[in-house]
Amino acid sequence: MYGQIPPIEKMETSLSVLTCCEKLSLSSNCIENITNLDSFKNLKILSLGRNNIKSLVGVEAVRDTLEELWISYNLIEKLTGVNTLQKLKVLSIRHNLVKDWAEFGRLADLPVLENLVFKGNPLEEKYSIEGNWIEEASKRLPKLQKLDGTLLVEFQRRNEA
Repeated sequence: MYGQIPPIEKMETSLSVLTCCEKLSLSSNCIENITNLDSFKNLKILSLGRNNIKSLVGVEAVRDTLEELWISYNLIEKLTGVNTLQKLKVLSIRHNLVKDWAEFGRLADLPVLENLVFKGNPLEEKYSIEGNWIEEASKRLPKLQKLDGTLLVEFQRRNEA
């Protein structure tokens, strides 16, 4: 249900009929808030990229099952609530508005996060210019295996050589 014409503006209660759904894509719409996910007892992949979402509030409804969250190209500045997603392995949150390490640090509470796409956020842009983004981010998330498409094991090998 991505790129609907007219675009979807709200995650309506009518979504609750999709109780067995494992992958839900509502990308490229005009959604502002994450809502009505309570009935998704099997949801593993949620794609909400290219909307007008400003907050992750509401995503905690799928905290027991969600493994991948694709939420790039939105208006997210704060990562409040992300820590509830204890099964999250993949997070693509590129091109949002996260600008400080305190918010980035919330990702350290995700025990199985292995792949993070963060490129295009003000924090990443600032430290990429200075040339130490991958090094600094991987220190703060030591369990991470892949950051912005770079395998961190390979990055560490190059720096040790």
